[in-house]
Amino acid sequence: MSIYLLVIYIVCGCYFLYNFKSDIHILQQNSYRVRRYWRWLEQGNFMPGWRLVDLAMTFLLMSTLLNTALSALLAAIVCVIKIMILARKKYKKPLVITNRVKRIFSVTWILALIPYLALIYTIGRQGESVGFYSGPRMVLAIMFLLAVVSWAFVIAAVWILTPVEKSINKKYWNEASAILESKPELKVIGITGSYGKTSTKHYLHTILSEQFETLMTPGSYNTPMGVIRTVREMMQPYTEVFICEMGAKQKGDIKEICDLVHPQYGIITAVGPMHLETFGSIDNVRNTKFELADAIPADGCVIVNNDFEQISGRNVDNTRCIRYAVSNVADADYRVENIRYTPDGSEFTVIAPDGSKFEFTTKLIGECNISNLLAAIIMALKLGMDIEKIRLGVKRIEQVEHRLSIKRTPGGVTIIDDAFNSNPVGSKMALEVLGGFKSGKRICITPGMIELGSSRDELNTKLGEHAGNNSDIVIIVNEYNRDALTQGVLSTGFNKENLHFASSFEEAQKILSGLLAPGDVVLYENDLPDSFK
Repeated sequence: MSIYLLVIYIVCGCYFLYNFKSDIHILQQNSYRVRRYWRWLEQGNFMPGWRLVDLAMTFLLMSTLLNTALSALLAAIVCVIKIMILARKKYKKPLVITNRVKRIFSVTWILALIPYLALIYTIGRQGESVGFYSGPRMVLAIMFLLAVVSWAFVIAAVWILTPVEKSINKKYWNEASAILESKPELKVIGITGSYGKTSTKHYLHTILSEQFETLMTPGSYNTPMGVIRTVREMMQPYTEVFICEMGAKQKGDIKEICDLVHPQYGIITAVGPMHLETFGSIDNVRNTKFELADAIPADGCVIVNNDFEQISGRNVDNTRCIRYAVSNVADADYRVENIRYTPDGSEFTVIAPDGSKFEFTTKLIGECNISNLLAAIIMALKLGMDIEKIRLGVKRIEQVEHRLSIKRTPGGVTIIDDAFNSNPVGSKMALEVLGGFKSGKRICITPGMIELGSSRDELNTKLGEHAGNNSDIVIIVNEYNRDALTQGVLSTGFNKENLHFASSFEEAQKILSGLLAPGDVVLYENDLPDSFK
């Protein structure tokens, strides 16, 4: 084998291996779940443009259009260009190089290198040709063909590592369980819901921290492994209250977390049409969220949001159930009245079951935020906090970043950031907040909502209607929900000239820069992950 060919093989092999980074990145964004990753592939991602290039190179190398030396050189050039493109590609959520990612990378590389090196060795022994075909061209053609199905190597690696991951997870589970069992006085509060759980967690943490040493699961650590990591790495001997956010995308997810942390208290913020692609039905969503209520002991309590029909109609018999509401107040134990919006936030009154009234001031705006805040206030009262300390905590609460947070730029533009909080109820509220501004242009930038199952088009059409009724300019990002959103926006009589389309948020920003003026208001409503186009 010549030095020339050896260099070509190495360059192309580097691309072959680097190619897996993109596959594993999307796998991570799909929670390492092969079924979810497969659904992403089925959404037109088996053969995107960059894989078509690999397929084209396969046919070119197997042809006789170029001699072996030129074919090999062209293959190396293509590989170098593609490595540069992949290296420069920007993601909204970068790949997190965890130990699990390292394990998947390692096994994937081994699975890929075995056939590649075997081909090189075989061809090297048989000479420069194998039958009709040039040996080196055949090696490189098969390499490109394998690159076309690089996702298959990643899936195979996940399956191979399944026993290893289960063993590692079991070890971490046992360690976290032992830590929790060593703290019998620890108060554990579970929070779940189709939406509102992250905001409620932050609000409750701020309030309880006025009196207790409080730990909450950070960021979006709402999976079993996220909770385990929180307990193992952040739980302190002096921690008095643990606030555990519990996320779910399929039946049994909440129960799995409850079996670990054994919550004495719970909050269920909402039941809505989120993750219907994995749940299958709204009844499955409700039953999964109420796995938290079912896990609460008789001497504990669960606080549920009666503003949602799926919640108000579900009985809880195993523990005390406290119901709260902002709009559907008829059967609520706690309710809110007299919400007043001020330049500094909101003021509102909480009415307790005995008729007592408590006044609160907050920097938050919007009924959904007030509803989430009410749940946190009730839990603080349940834990025996003094009302003045609760008021102080409520007053100190800051907007949760990317969840209906408002900022003003030095140029006089108001930014409403709701990028992490898009759901049918929250998006409607965010657009109503946008519609409440009367000075300057009101601009909505959105890609719509995802994981809504068969209701996706219907709910995104309604989102488009809300945008059309509350905005002066609408910029629709990506193609995933473009048709439904457009239909909804235009159904309101919206001026077509003020409806813009962008293939990415970067392009949307360029469009926005040509429209903005001092006094304008911009709403960022949702931000799809990299796995959606």
